Amino acid sequence: MSTQKKYRYFDASLVFFLFLLMISSCVTIFSAQKYAQYDENFMAKQIIWFILGILVALVIFLFDFEQISKVTPFFYGAGIALLIGILVAPESIAPYRNGAKSWFIVPGLGSIQPSEYMKIFLIMMLANITKNHYEKSSIRSFKQDLWLLAKIAAVSLTPIMLVLLQNDFGSSLVMLVITIAITFLSGVNWRIMAVLLVLVLTAVSTLVFVFIYDPDLLLTIFGTYQLNRIYSWLDPFQHAEGIGYQLKQSLLAIGSGMVDGKGFHNSNVYTPEAHSDFIFTIVAEEFGFIGASFVVILYFLIIYRMLGVGMYVRNSLFEFYICIGMVALFTFHSFQNIGMVSGLLPITGIPLLLMSYGGSSVLASMIGIGLVLNISLKKRDYLFSNDD
Repeated sequence: MSTQKKYRYFDASLVFFLFLLMISSCVTIFSAQKYAQYDENFMAKQIIWFILGILVALVIFLFDFEQISKVTPFFYGAGIALLIGILVAPESIAPYRNGAKSWFIVPGLGSIQPSEYMKIFLIMMLANITKNHYEKSSIRSFKQDLWLLAKIAAVSLTPIMLVLLQNDFGSSLVMLVITIAITFLSGVNWRIMAVLLVLVLTAVSTLVFVFIYDPDLLLTIFGTYQLNRIYSWLDPFQHAEGIGYQLKQSLLAIGSGMVDGKGFHNSNVYTPEAHSDFIFTIVAEEFGFIGASFVVILYFLIIYRMLGVGMYVRNSLFEFYICIGMVALFTFHSFQNIGMVSGLLPITGIPLLLMSYGGSSVLASMIGIGLVLNISLKKRDYLFSNDD
């Protein structure tokens, strides 16, 4: 007689792909730091951050999602407090870097970027309020959908605006993409979503129109630093000795790698921040199209596995929306970072997750990965199994 039996499932494939990505990161950072832009051993520090990130992920396994759901508002509130703290802190504690005031300087630890953690806390909070909304409102209605959208807007716009005030357009854009992804899969009436889509497209079209005909008006929204990034993106070689220098060097490095690259540690085109936001240029230059494709495929597989975990728990709303948020996070980060270093998209200062050097980025990413792997530990039902 056919029966149904529960087996504990763990996504070992996701762990394996992450392990390959971490190895790729350490190898590439080791090669990138030879340019000595900063006098630090970034590879050794990245290994330490990876170890700490793995430990944090293991700690997350100790908690079930009912407990995680209860503490989510406290993490979200702490993230908001840190973002406000950045804005009011003196420059001795929170200095400007590359036009943005987004870091706390902690003696002995280096810098902490609260916006990286806020991306994860925002995913958790959006998942939490969406789950709670549907638990309290069993009857679907147009009014209830509007109320859910109002709550989503309140939760997401607060950190987005605070990050924009830090002059960190890239991180605010990531949070917006996360919000859009979760909102579109929240089950809100499609007519409301169509109106929102039209509004977003209108806003983007308006910004493009204003940039073409009167770019100075954009200074009321964006700073000179952001506008210069757009100018350098449109024609990096015209601004090769100034604002377009970094992108020009990146394009030269990627192009010179050709199919199979110059070989490990043989890159010779200097690109600023090659160990962090522009890490992909080292991959493409030293390992060519083959190495670059390997990294892109790794990200595709990681995103695919996280999406698979999400689909498996789609009836558990809190866990499902966490997975969707993480898929949106990794998809946008990889698409935007690789696009910007190859000249397809404007430079936004978004790192390549778990490849670029950065303690805050690594720890925040591993918190999110820990949540996804914890979700994958839920019991899966199999049909036609024997009970003995």
